[in-house]
Amino acid sequence: MIHYQLRCPQDHGFDGWFRDSAAFDEQSGRGLLECPVCGDHAVERALMAPAVTRSPPSRSGGRAPAEEPAASAPPPAPAAGATVTAGGGLPAATRAALQRLRAEIERTCDYVGADFAEEARRIHSGERGRRGIYGDASEEQAERLAEEGIEVARIPWVPRADG
Repeated sequence: MIHYQLRCPQDHGFDGWFRDSAAFDEQSGRGLLECPVCGDHAVERALMAPAVTRSPPSRSGGRAPAEEPAASAPPPAPAAGATVTAGGGLPAATRAALQRLRAEIERTCDYVGADFAEEARRIHSGERGRRGIYGDASEEQAERLAEEGIEVARIPWVPRADG
């Protein structure tokens, strides 16, 4: 996954996570990106400093490759309970958008819990019918699915709007 700092014409800054730069370009070109503050669809990548990390030595004595983004920008991940963010919480518009997204996922997709990776593989192979699913997967499981060509997305799992 690739992390971009994004900005709208009204100078609202926010984060975006994409599978790769082509995914950003495709979503931007189709007008699918939206500023969480004002709703403007003219979203562009903001100037960013590169994420340079130092990896601890691997068990074999060499250096492990630096693949993770800087610790200041961890990728979004579903979590039971509240989402924790720096600076005192999510803006109300962002929280509301994530609550609508959660409600739509719960309404239209099947919860498969800890069997997410296995069920995603069954659907991908045609063993099960195509349908939307959501559940729990470790970062390693999600990476393996992506390597196998199975699309997955991780989203911040905020508390329900009615809860």
